Amino acid sequence: MRKRIIDTIKEEKLIVIVRGIEKERLIPLAKAMYDGGVRLLEVTYSANGAVSDENTAASIAALCTHFGDRMYIGAGTVLTEKQVELTKKAGGGFIISPNTKQSVIQKTRELDMVSIPGAFSPSEIQQAHEWGADLVKLFPVTNLGVEYVKAVKAPLCHIDLLAVGGIDLKNIPLYKKAGVCGFGVGSNITDKAMIANEDWQGITELAKRYSMAVKGD
Repeated sequence: MRKRIIDTIKEEKLIVIVRGIEKERLIPLAKAMYDGGVRLLEVTYSANGAVSDENTAASIAALCTHFGDRMYIGAGTVLTEKQVELTKKAGGGFIISPNTKQSVIQKTRELDMVSIPGAFSPSEIQQAHEWGADLVKLFPVTNLGVEYVKAVKAPLCHIDLLAVGGIDLKNIPLYKKAGVCGFGVGSNITDKAMIANEDWQGITELAKRYSMAVKGD
């Protein structure tokens, strides 16, 4: 499973970030994105406790049950080993964090899930790799810029990087050329107004545009 998820990330090049979506809209939203070509979905934990870890894990479990092996579901904003364990029990397959934390990376690998910690500097990127990260999330990438990514990729070409934070249709080609292997995209696909209006066809169209953009030349 772990290798299949890594291969899917590199093939599909897109993980959609889902944050703060009500349970009754979660499956319709995910289905709309699936219809648009999305095959990897990240449900984020709530760092401020607004949503309990158990409720987030329940959302992950609901998505895993609904989609089976048609879509890989993982967790985002994972800051603790407990959240890793909850995600595993819920059926999630990958763990994404905004930071690089050794215990979270090692617990993820121990439970045979894909580890994608967040990093900002070359030292953090290499450290995450040494601790066992499968890929590293460069975050927030647009604050760093394309030239920074190019500079980092030169000496750290052995590490697969995901670009996350401020990614849109205009800058995807630039970051692809800089050397990232995939992208994390949130609100530019999970449009709040569309979700509020239950405009699932609109979400599908957005998902299609991004799915095509990340695979384009």
